[in-house]
Amino acid sequence: MSRQRLGQHFLIQGSTLERIARAACPEREPLVIEIGPGRGALTARLLERADRVSAIEIDSEMVELLRDKFRGEPRLTLIHADALETDLGQWGDAAVAGNLPYYAATPIIEETLALGARLRRAVFLVQKEVAARLTAKPGTRDYGYLSVKTQLLADVKALFDVRPSAFRPPPKVDSTLVRLMPRDRAAELGIADPAKFLAFTSLCFRQKRKTLRNNLAGAYGKDAFIGLPEATKRAEELTLEQFAELYRRLVS
Repeated sequence: MSRQRLGQHFLIQGSTLERIARAACPEREPLVIEIGPGRGALTARLLERADRVSAIEIDSEMVELLRDKFRGEPRLTLIHADALETDLGQWGDAAVAGNLPYYAATPIIEETLALGARLRRAVFLVQKEVAARLTAKPGTRDYGYLSVKTQLLADVKALFDVRPSAFRPPPKVDSTLVRLMPRDRAAELGIADPAKFLAFTSLCFRQKRKTLRNNLAGAYGKDAFIGLPEATKRAEELTLEQFAELYRRLVS
């Protein structure tokens, strides 16, 4: 895989690295999993605030650099692997942090949230447009299936933006640090099968410009929407609570 394909933009701004480390470890953490440590700039700061760091790096050249840089550091476990092919739960309860490339940000976030109660918190630097989708509210342009899925599993907050000049080489877009705190909103909403609920929600967003009735009629029949106030709305207009109520009426 080429360096360009890996989407490597190394964060070099010390003050920003320190803010990310503090967000990942507001107090001393027993374990932090770092995804994509690159040259180890954030790794060094995480080691100052955590008892152990497990760092997963896909790039073999970066792995060799990290092995040399942190030689003799017993608290760092370096894993040469693709984070998407790694069991993030193998080390137990952990905070997770990383500067994520655009092409892998969404699947890595999904894998991280799948840790459930084993996740203490996740702090990711992502492209600003990804952060906008993760944190979007109903009725906004960026609100979609990813917003609903993420907010079903976590409380999501955009912490601060990072300009391209903080990286080498500089990317063409701004980045945003997001924090995800695990939360079982499915249980709070009385949803027994979150996977089934998310499949239903995905169907609601199948064609964003169509009404819910048009998106769902093929699965549930047009008669199922008689008298439903949501029938003529678009999925982007519904809150998580409204999706849960519609799900109960049509599916449960």
